[in-house]
Amino acid sequence: MGKGFGSASRPVRLSLCAIAKNEAHRLGNCLASVRGFVDEIVVVDTGSSDRTVEIAKQHKAKVFRFEWCDDFAAARNYALRHAKGEWILVLDADELLDAAIQPILTEVMQQQTCLAVNLVRLEVGASQSPYSLVSRLFRRRADLGFTGIYHERIDLSVEEIIDREPHWQVVTIPAIAIHHYGYQTHEIARKQKYDFAKRLMHKHLEAFPQDSYMYSKLGALYVSESSSIDESERESLSALSGEDSEPRNLKLARGIELLQTGLNLAFQHSQQDQTLFELYYHLGIAYTQRSQSESAKQAYQTALELNVPDLVKLPAYNNLGSIWLEETAYDLAIAAYERAIAIAPDFAKGFCNLGIALKAAGRLGDAISAYERAIIIAPEYADAYQNLGVVLMRLGQVPSAIANFKQAIFYHEQQQNFANAEALRSGLQDMGLL
Repeated sequence: MGKGFGSASRPVRLSLCAIAKNEAHRLGNCLASVRGFVDEIVVVDTGSSDRTVEIAKQHKAKVFRFEWCDDFAAARNYALRHAKGEWILVLDADELLDAAIQPILTEVMQQQTCLAVNLVRLEVGASQSPYSLVSRLFRRRADLGFTGIYHERIDLSVEEIIDREPHWQVVTIPAIAIHHYGYQTHEIARKQKYDFAKRLMHKHLEAFPQDSYMYSKLGALYVSESSSIDESERESLSALSGEDSEPRNLKLARGIELLQTGLNLAFQHSQQDQTLFELYYHLGIAYTQRSQSESAKQAYQTALELNVPDLVKLPAYNNLGSIWLEETAYDLAIAAYERAIAIAPDFAKGFCNLGIALKAAGRLGDAISAYERAIIIAPEYADAYQNLGVVLMRLGQVPSAIANFKQAIFYHEQQQNFANAEALRSGLQDMGLL
């Protein structure tokens, strides 16, 4: 029995199931995050050539080999077949379990009618969707498993079980449970990851053409690709990958088409609010890129009416605020940003955006407070220092403004945003301030 279960009324055995390939640089941290909480670790290796297997064994994992067949659900279910616990926790090598959530998970697993648990995952480094909802904790049953070639889920088998045995429930825990570091990758690695994901998602839709969830994921990927890197980088990446670069506008159009198809299917098959939220949310992003602000606002507002955790809604509030700001509807923008930081008081970007809206509305003192709060949360936040310097300069506080500008330049360079650093430095030099 793992120590993490403390004074639980009846011990519940918990198995961690993970699949991995060449994850020696990350797997150790993942497994360490569940030490003392899980009773068993099952790692399925899908063909590693590094020290992945060795590291798994160092963490007392039971390691099994699986010949990769372009099917994530098959690999997941192979891991499930080797687990012995009453409950299953699923993590990837680039994920960590938040220690603070463990007592809550312990309580939920004691609930006699709980079949599965939806967990909030923090997408570390993700620019558009910092939180997602994933079903990663569930009872071990022979009839409960994963389906899907890519973005595999247990949802279908959970729904089938509940249809037969309606006393079962799915519980959603609104606090952050998992930290996911998969978005912190070099652009070339991200391009390779995108290509791999697209290939498997298209393959999935050939097998499951009615899956609105996969249309959401694939549409979002196309929209993300249309905006994530500039054209010169795209040409370089394309040359390295040996593929032609599809123009941005075509990627965006393809993304919107996929998302709209997903919406139509979702309404036909009464999909969960989480899937609908993702479809509307990513349509909001796509319409914003097309400068169709009314359609974008409608998509975000529809998404916000759905029954999903507030943390998942946070980026929709933030993006909606940015549209209002662009339209000089400052009060509406401020309200949206304030809602975002009320949901996540440590959301530095939300405070910085709030500062921008407050500055635009002429509330300079409040803007300073917002920027300072962003810097307290994220001390290396270059844009917050730069925006704070602008407000201080407007108020005539030149020495303090220059000090903040210098901090902004320093952190821009630290984060390899050399163009931003040089633009700010040149501007200050032109003004005779450097």
